[in-house]
Amino acid sequence: MIRDPETLNQLIDTLSRYVRDRLVPVEAQVAEEDAIPDAVVEEMREMGLFGLTIPEEYGGLGLTMEEEVLVAMELGKTSPAFRSLIGTNNGIGSAGIVFDGTEEQKQKYLPKYASGELIGSFCLTEPDVGSDSASVKTTAVRDGDDYIINGTKRFITNAPRAGTFTVMARTDSSVKGAKGVSAFIVEAGLDGISLGAKDKKMGQAGSHTCDVIFDNVRVPADSLIGGVEGKGFYTAMKVLDRGRLHISAVSVGVAERLIDDALQFSMDRTQFGQPICEHQLIQAMLADSKAETFAGKSMVMEAARKRDRGEPVSTEAACSKLFCTEMVGRVADRAVQIHGGAGYISEYAVERFYRDVRLFRLYEGTSQIQQIVIARNMVKEKQ
Repeated sequence: MIRDPETLNQLIDTLSRYVRDRLVPVEAQVAEEDAIPDAVVEEMREMGLFGLTIPEEYGGLGLTMEEEVLVAMELGKTSPAFRSLIGTNNGIGSAGIVFDGTEEQKQKYLPKYASGELIGSFCLTEPDVGSDSASVKTTAVRDGDDYIINGTKRFITNAPRAGTFTVMARTDSSVKGAKGVSAFIVEAGLDGISLGAKDKKMGQAGSHTCDVIFDNVRVPADSLIGGVEGKGFYTAMKVLDRGRLHISAVSVGVAERLIDDALQFSMDRTQFGQPICEHQLIQAMLADSKAETFAGKSMVMEAARKRDRGEPVSTEAACSKLFCTEMVGRVADRAVQIHGGAGYISEYAVERFYRDVRLFRLYEGTSQIQQIVIARNMVKEKQ
């Protein structure tokens, strides 16, 4: 549902040039220093990249789902760290407020997310709670006009930079499962909030995660997203449905970048008297990668259009997330194989991407969780 094709094309063209001319040249620096240069962060703020999906009335660009996935595909063509920084503001860091927040909450926070003044972060996963996200143990106990939050959240993206946390916490200990969970918007400067050490990850240098510990953190009652208890898990699931399409699109973008790099290398590299792209076994790997990437892109675009029409896309989002994140892992493996020994050397981007893309199959619902979602929805639809 492209509202204004000309404006969107201008945005995509601008972003494509920025990725190619500005971000790709500093990828190695980000990987080496485990940090995005401050100048780049400021440039992304000025370009409005922190507010791509935030409604226009709150200072964002208000992209539709179809428009968002097209943008995500462009962002996927460079280090995931750049997309990760702006991704939480456009996705899981702000979406809970966009979907279910009160008007006061929207007015207070969304303009600051859109401008990049605030970095949002999403706190669902816990040390003993991951895929079983309805079993949240963090508590939020009502105390007069406040709630007191206690618990630890784990692997929280952008936590070291965050100005706010969207926190899933159990407000009713007598209710097991999803109905006892509520969502809160918690400002990072409150007493009792502390951060663990930055996680040392396999990949995705420049994108930081860590534990967030809440120790008797007192938050105003109006921090409850939507002002209603027991809706937090359902808010989280809506957030994740959109996020899964976004990650699917990023995976497609990364796959396209990997194919580009592998194809160029195969055209430049000579063995047995000819470029290796002339060897049929190399051609087979290139062709399989191209076909799978095209299939993934088609899935994402169809699901995005369906969501923009207001139709439910839980199954389609899970299908896209499952296929695209698994697909990009296979494409990355082939890209390394095409590079041969060079693909195992950090001088080449494919070595870094090979490690970076492994995370896509884990966060915002593992591949196995997507399989369960798909199968359960199939059964429900048949009953």
